[in-house]
Amino acid sequence: MFNDIEFTIDGAVAHILHHRPEARNAESKRLLDEMDAALDLAVADPQVRVIVIGGTGAHFSAGHDLKEAQRERQDFTVEERFDYEEQRYFDYALKIWDCPKPTIARVQGACVAGGFTVANMCDLIVASEDAFFSDPVVRTMAAAAVEVLVHPWAMGLRRAKEFLFTSERMPAAEAYRIGMVNRVVPGEALEAETRALAEQIAQVPPFALRLVKRSLNRSLDAQGFKVALSAHFDAHQLSHVSDEFARNRGSGLASAIAKGKA
Repeated sequence: MFNDIEFTIDGAVAHILHHRPEARNAESKRLLDEMDAALDLAVADPQVRVIVIGGTGAHFSAGHDLKEAQRERQDFTVEERFDYEEQRYFDYALKIWDCPKPTIARVQGACVAGGFTVANMCDLIVASEDAFFSDPVVRTMAAAAVEVLVHPWAMGLRRAKEFLFTSERMPAAEAYRIGMVNRVVPGEALEAETRALAEQIAQVPPFALRLVKRSLNRSLDAQGFKVALSAHFDAHQLSHVSDEFARNRGSGLASAIAKGKA
């Protein structure tokens, strides 16, 4: 059924995995579309009670597929870019956030930019000791972070500012210390530990879980969570038409990839 993801159901747990290990699981258009379709399947399946989102190979995801973007969307109009990013980066992300079933991000290696968004849209994050989190978009692309500014909600305002202003790589241990990650485990135990957590949650009555998740998410909505995310998405689009962004785009997205790796 799928090319860029792996989708399996094992008992009460569905697994949706980025599956482009040769590209550090960069999120292509097809991968994002497939992930969204797999999420629909998992939600519709009455057998599934918990959904795990992860990645095959060494990394969770290196983020947006910039090579594909340079090849296929370099000359998008403002309107085309807005529609593309609203659907695949904003709407798809919020769909994970609003998923009626509990979601767990299983993170190893790089969790960068678009990958950072996907992981932080999940209810829980289990990370391996080698995992790191990063959003270098301000520095590498001269754009206003990624499209979904979940950062201050996930790590607190001042830490989010430092994280984005410096384009740092935050190791899993630090992410755990500030409360962004629920558990940090040895790499060889990541799959088993995540599975055990998912199975534990799957024992809870599903309708009660659905209701308590709605209440918890609404506690952030009452503080302006979705309004703030929507406002940032529009600001992010504005940054695409700045002189700074044009200069960075003119030097090629490959240059941005190299900056990000550095």
